[in-house]
Amino acid sequence: MLRIQRSENGAVVFTLSGQMDEETMAEMEALLRAEENGRRVALNLKDLTLVNEAAVLFLERCETNGITLQDCPPYIREWIRRQRQGS
Repeated sequence: MLRIQRSENGAVVFTLSGQMDEETMAEMEALLRAEENGRRVALNLKDLTLVNEAAVLFLERCETNGITLQDCPPYIREWIRRQRQGS
């Protein structure tokens, strides 16, 4: 289960808690699409406990598209790095 909390302080920050998979990614994608174009968006991942490969690909795409990944756990950061290298 993924819990999503939205806050604003200049940028929109979505704090993610729990597990992220294909089902919860659809909800997250809808929330991101609902934000105004040109608005700074960040995902705070400090309480994200478990992700699968699809979630890592989603997070990598978010970062590529200008969304900041805050407090990204080291194992997720490493997985993203390996995805970018094609490993």
